[in-house]
Amino acid sequence: MAQNIFEILAKELFLTKDQVEKTVALMDEGNTIPFISRYRKEVTGSLDDTQLRKLEERLKYLRNIEARRVEVKNLIAAQEKLTPEIERAIENAVTITEIDDIYRPFRPKRKTRASVARERGLEPLAEALMAQHKIYEPSLDDRAAALVDPEKGVNTPEEAFAGAMDIIAEDISDNADYRKGIRALTVAHGMMETKKAKDEPSVYEQYYDHSEPVKKIPGHRVLAINRGEKEEFLKVSVTVPTDIVLNYLFSLVVKAGESPAKKYVSAAVTDSYERLIAPSVEREIRNDLFDTASEGAIVLFSDNLQHLLMQAPIKGKTVLGFDPGYAHGCKLAVCDKTGKVLDTAVIYLHRENQAKDIMKRLITRWGVDVVAIGNGTASRESEKFVAAILREMNVKTKYIIVSEAGASVYSASKLAADEFPEFDVMQRSAVSIARRLQDPLAELVKIDPKAIGVGQYQHDMKPARLDEALSGVVEDCVNRVGVDLNTASHSLLSYISGVNAVSAKNIVKYREENGEFRTRAEVLKVPRIGAKAYEQCAGFLRVPGSAEVMDNTGVHPESYAAAHALLKRFGYTEEDVRAGKLAGISAQVAKQGAAKLAAELGIGEPTLVDIAAELEKPGRDLRDDFAPPLLSEDVLEMTDLKPGQVLSGTVRNVIDFGAFVDIGVHQDGLVHISELSDKFVKHPRDVVSVGDIVRVRVLSVDVAKKRIALSMKTMKNEG
Repeated sequence: MAQNIFEILAKELFLTKDQVEKTVALMDEGNTIPFISRYRKEVTGSLDDTQLRKLEERLKYLRNIEARRVEVKNLIAAQEKLTPEIERAIENAVTITEIDDIYRPFRPKRKTRASVARERGLEPLAEALMAQHKIYEPSLDDRAAALVDPEKGVNTPEEAFAGAMDIIAEDISDNADYRKGIRALTVAHGMMETKKAKDEPSVYEQYYDHSEPVKKIPGHRVLAINRGEKEEFLKVSVTVPTDIVLNYLFSLVVKAGESPAKKYVSAAVTDSYERLIAPSVEREIRNDLFDTASEGAIVLFSDNLQHLLMQAPIKGKTVLGFDPGYAHGCKLAVCDKTGKVLDTAVIYLHRENQAKDIMKRLITRWGVDVVAIGNGTASRESEKFVAAILREMNVKTKYIIVSEAGASVYSASKLAADEFPEFDVMQRSAVSIARRLQDPLAELVKIDPKAIGVGQYQHDMKPARLDEALSGVVEDCVNRVGVDLNTASHSLLSYISGVNAVSAKNIVKYREENGEFRTRAEVLKVPRIGAKAYEQCAGFLRVPGSAEVMDNTGVHPESYAAAHALLKRFGYTEEDVRAGKLAGISAQVAKQGAAKLAAELGIGEPTLVDIAAELEKPGRDLRDDFAPPLLSEDVLEMTDLKPGQVLSGTVRNVIDFGAFVDIGVHQDGLVHISELSDKFVKHPRDVVSVGDIVRVRVLSVDVAKKRIALSMKTMKNEG
């Protein structure tokens, strides 16, 4: 069946079967997604990490189906009821639900009305009714009367008929084909209906009397409705015109022509649907809707997280982290260009003169380039305070409002306590605010992705599935950028391909005990880093001061010989690489013919192209190509906004129905999906991403409700 899985994956993902087989083999050998994506392009046909993770997810799902298929066949075989027809049906099932439907009649049941009827010996009467003969000899009434046995609990013929109909109802409910058909009808014709569960205002008021076709309801509304139900503001049901389903069942179960059994069978069909099938199918459909909505939300969350982590760092700047507060004051932390904490302080905004003196001293003494202000409580007052000081000092220092999302989670964690044992929680938070501006990736990996604030309904997701997806995003981002082996925290190192939490701590411990790593290969001396782990991680580790120039590039050690041969081929030296003099080597490779040159060097063409790109920019940070964050010089109030005003802003969150943009007034504005572009937009992420710097026009401002409507459409008087 593995062969069949490869064919399914190839068809679904538009790949060749050979591609799938070879890629799955790499995964099964224990290679990580980042390693396969970066260093096994010849094998996979240059599949990127997104494609590889999709393949990995589908592979896992299909293998789970396969395992369930085998399990169900064995369970039925153990009952000696596995017929060729049942085995064929199990083999042809394409979902776990279909397999479970086939297994339903064989599943050990708790006590039911039908099982009680069977114990009372009423199955023969049920079989007679289902035969639906025109004439019965003896008659149905006589058959029922013959089964009356008070000792067995059958006191009257009517009770015998009732028990027989219970058996028929359960048999109909257990029929996999019937359930599949009813499920399809419910999806095609069903409505999701919501009513208010309590008479009080809430954020769910739009759903207090709402209905929408099951097949059209968008994922974000499914999640909103589910949350409203969970919080007991909504009553939710999936309804379908009963006659549609019953007509379908009657056509399959009730035979044409007259029969004295017809009224009993028809009643059993109705009972089967209303009592057994409808509630079960409703649960299944709502679970499917939730799963689909969750997957959509996870994809969006993952996309937002990736763009947040890959935001351009502010390099070479001394940053003052400013964690606003009232009662406990504002905690300040100055971090140098490498993120090292230089100084800390506490100020109270109501003691204005003293607070100004402290701020001015810190800015002057440490040459602060940027003040990073957290966007939490007292953030507005803090911004006014900082802006006023910078005007008074007449310095080049700028400020920026930084999202505090997750800072409190980090600052109260064991990780933060280990990193800054002498600091209190708010001081650690100030450091985190400063560092997440200097290097978002390095700082944000210390925080649970669910606490970073770029998702929707993340607390309603299945935790294991969400964690798996988000961990994959963080892993891909960290490996795409690479890390300095001599400065990276164990939090950052733990996401490197082939490195786990234990070996990451071992790397830091080795560094503390033995000094800086002099080469990549030295990491092999670290406990828990063996040959396989080294193969997986080496290409993503950087050692800027290494005698081996390739150690500060993304060139993998397995390709060092080829890289040096390439340098020699074009007359370059290692010093030329260090001096950044290889800007044209990719063009030279293309001119010579990449395929021919790769063959001469004994490597694949994609590897050659990657080596040339790395040699052109040794030690490069691909995030430097992205737009830097917007820095501010003065305060803008929400009351300053006027319709028609055009501003620059930063995309803070992308959701299914639009994007929230920070325009510097402490209240993100919403660009509705209909206002994102002059052209039709299928989904907001097709147009914008978290961290994008965009030009927006103010449509409306509601100060009381703290709502700002923005547009990114072209104005008529614009070009």
